Amino acid sequence: MFDHDGFRKIQFEAIPLNQDLIMMDAKWIAEFEREWIKTFNESEADPYLVGYVSHISARSVGNDWIELSWYPNTHDRFHEVPVFLPKSAFVNCVDVWQYDGRPTVFVYSEWLTDLHERPLAAFAIVDAIGVKELLRTGRLRPELLHTLRDRIDMIADRYPDFAFISFADSLLVKQAWSVGHVHSSIGYTYTPELLLPVVSELFQAFEETLNVPAYGILTQGLNAYSDDVNLHCSGKGNHVSLNTLGLPFAQLMAIEDAARHSIRVKAHAPAELYLDSTFFRSLKMKFEFDKNRLPTHAYQSPLTKSPKATYVATSVREIMDNLKKRD
Repeated sequence: MFDHDGFRKIQFEAIPLNQDLIMMDAKWIAEFEREWIKTFNESEADPYLVGYVSHISARSVGNDWIELSWYPNTHDRFHEVPVFLPKSAFVNCVDVWQYDGRPTVFVYSEWLTDLHERPLAAFAIVDAIGVKELLRTGRLRPELLHTLRDRIDMIADRYPDFAFISFADSLLVKQAWSVGHVHSSIGYTYTPELLLPVVSELFQAFEETLNVPAYGILTQGLNAYSDDVNLHCSGKGNHVSLNTLGLPFAQLMAIEDAARHSIRVKAHAPAELYLDSTFFRSLKMKFEFDKNRLPTHAYQSPLTKSPKATYVATSVREIMDNLKKRD
């Protein structure tokens, strides 16, 4: 396989990092090789019509995994999702060095199908500022907390596609989404813009009930289960599962820790919103809005091995005023 001089085979541990790569189902290997050999021999062929491709970049390589940036949508948004390709799912990697310049990574069908069909989620943590002071001075009265809870109930009723898990002074919001593929009934449903008005209303609820401001941290991650249900509740209602791994929550905490440090060393001022950069770059903003003008700040993500995770500090108004209108 790929013995022709026109191919350059690349071993698992030698996958090139931080450049554009193509990922393809291994079931297309034979046809892919055949069409390229025809091209090398100057026969009529079109290898670019073979199969379906996904766009990826490799970020780091371990003994039995490759950390990838997967781009499920580059047509109408820049959507980057961190995933890990296990060595057990890797079949081959080949570079058609004279023609393309983007090596093709072949993976097993089962893993690729699972990647496209597994549920994913966007997350927001909204946390009140100054609650400790209210508690110390006796101003955190039970009736105010009941009023806040009622407001959150009203917001949740208006947004039934989101999950809301609240404490007295903070809450987590989850929005499930999917990628899908051409031979599946599962469609691409990623709409992170819908989280912003939810967060804005929650900010207003804290301000109007407890008379304190709030801030939010937003990111995206994987569900732990094969269904796209936001919440699981036990029959008697005393067990609630968010149907997701703990890693996205650890990521939210990592952003918060990094932001607190940056504020202390005056790298940036306190902000209303702290957005993981992959979440921020995926937002559909107005054409005239330059995303690069918002500086990025590093944090150590528990989801990734490569030291590339960053966040932006901004405000609800700056983001919402510059979102592209939905079609």
